[in-house]
Amino acid sequence: MDFGLVLQTDPPARLLVDRMKRAEAAGFSHGWTFDSVVLWQEPFVIHSRILAETERLTVGPMVTNPCTRSWEVTASVFATLNDMYGNRTVCGIGRGDSAMRVAGRRPATLARLGEAIHAIKELAEGREAEIDGTVMRMPWVRDGALPVWMGAYGPKALELVGRQADGFILQLADPYLTEWMVKSVRAAAERAGRDPDAITVCVAAPAYVTDGSEEELAHAREQCRWFGGMVGNHVADLVARYGEHSDQVPEALTAYIGARHGYDYSHHGRVGNPDTDFVPDAVVDRFCLLGPVSAHLEKLAQLRELGVDQFAVYAMHDAVERVIDAYGAEIVPRLG
Repeated sequence: MDFGLVLQTDPPARLLVDRMKRAEAAGFSHGWTFDSVVLWQEPFVIHSRILAETERLTVGPMVTNPCTRSWEVTASVFATLNDMYGNRTVCGIGRGDSAMRVAGRRPATLARLGEAIHAIKELAEGREAEIDGTVMRMPWVRDGALPVWMGAYGPKALELVGRQADGFILQLADPYLTEWMVKSVRAAAERAGRDPDAITVCVAAPAYVTDGSEEELAHAREQCRWFGGMVGNHVADLVARYGEHSDQVPEALTAYIGARHGYDYSHHGRVGNPDTDFVPDAVVDRFCLLGPVSAHLEKLAQLRELGVDQFAVYAMHDAVERVIDAYGAEIVPRLG
């Protein structure tokens, strides 16, 4: 199993770069950042610095979207970074949540997202692609390689992952839901005539290492409760589309948002987010990895058995270095 570190691009950027270097030294293989340029700093500028100051780390957004940049610009950014640093990028992409909604726009349709995935990958790898009726190619790209991993929850999005993406990003660490969604992606890949095992599966969620006490567990829950609210934005979209009780979406995913009342993106991804009071402890425990090292090892082993290739640690809490070091010392050597 590979391990990634996910950070927001809060200033100072120097601190983020140093934490990514620390993660590489601890054995992490991937460094990820948010991509929501109103709420945080522009990620790709910072990606260039991370790549310059690391040797092996693969870097990418978790996740970008098809709307805030034109597709040829996105492809050119990745291709340029790869040319400079040697094919060490990955394109995480989705419909767009905070990046779109904070600017008063709606997330992209899945049809538009599928077109973008194709165009960005083709251009970044040096092939022709058609964008809005114009065929183009970047003649300077040589030996480019860009895996494109898509974030998804709902049945139609999971179908698109299986049909087209190189990887699947699932932003929660609940084993039951992971099994259901990985099976859905693999079934879609088989229907599309693809090798289902060739799709990389990345689970991303907060991880907080405690001393095993109830006091530290309670603190860890409060540090990570924001995540249930973030996931809840996507779940609310699914409920609006499929209803509260649908055989197409597991109730284990949708039931907890019944008490949700709006969401202010100015607190997005932040500890103490006041719009996440509706998230119960049980959901925090299911969606995140909390507790002593032994609890992390147990849950990660479960996820690995379900076909998860990478666990990416969301480190938006008060113990970023602590979790990097704990994973580097006690978890990466055992599961990596």
